[in-house]
Amino acid sequence: MTATRQDQDVIDLLQEQHDEIRAVFAEVRSTAGEQRTDAFHRLVRLLAVHESAEELVVHPVARHDAGDAVVDARLHEENDAKRELTNLYAIGTGAPGFDGQFAAFEQAVLAHATHEEQQEFPLIRRGTDPAKLRRMAGALRAAEAIAPTRPHAGVGESATTTMLTGPPMAVFDRIRDVVRDWRRANEP
Repeated sequence: MTATRQDQDVIDLLQEQHDEIRAVFAEVRSTAGEQRTDAFHRLVRLLAVHESAEELVVHPVARHDAGDAVVDARLHEENDAKRELTNLYAIGTGAPGFDGQFAAFEQAVLAHATHEEQQEFPLIRRGTDPAKLRRMAGALRAAEAIAPTRPHAGVGESATTTMLTGPPMAVFDRIRDVVRDWRRANEP
């Protein structure tokens, strides 16, 4: 039985998002041309928003429940992924070498998701009150609403840095997304 949005806790929400990420990776791999570019842009947005929100909402709680070593390892993986996603975005889906770089990137991101699911999520669920986990789902959704839609490697990995830099970057990213989409829609 699927939980209603109000009953859903943060772990269930994150697992649902991981499943969506896996599906969009498969879509990028199985399409070509404009469809592939569109799927890749959705993946970029999904990953950027997801990771920013995790930095704000999940990692601070995970430090308490899972420990610094687990969270620091996940943040290192996320920062590596941001750098690689920035590189992939810069070269584009039609570039020579995109497929190989994308395959390595996918493998790293899926390994990261598995690490969260196996090392972080069970400890958060055990160490956090169910009502707080449900409130965290709402906080995660709110954080995603103001999160950047593109990766910003090197900006920082802390909740404080994300809170200070995320909203202005999100506005800039969303404007860039609108302009990009408008240009594509109005190409001769």
